[in-house]
Amino acid sequence: MFSRATSLIRPTASARAPIVSRRYASHGPSYHPPSGYLFGERPVKGQKRQRESWELIYYTGMFGGMALAALLIAYKPDTSIQTWALEEAKQRMEARGELPKYKPSSQ
Repeated sequence: MFSRATSLIRPTASARAPIVSRRYASHGPSYHPPSGYLFGERPVKGQKRQRESWELIYYTGMFGGMALAALLIAYKPDTSIQTWALEEAKQRMEARGELPKYKPSSQ
């Protein structure tokens, strides 16, 4: 009973319009073609370019953040397992009274 009612309301798959549209990545001409000027602004002769209000904040945040990241990476502590194991081995050897220096066995 319900299947008959839904078949009357909903059209079959073959009767539906195709959903796929093929555009092949083509488009019309761009609204603002590239001019080669920064932000698309042509500088007025004899005048200096006026900065926008957001530019100084952006540059400070971007390059300041990069400098801070470089400092943090340069001075980060060494947390590798090899460094920890070397320090632990030295402490255990000193506790046993052995010398924690490496001496080649064959020479």
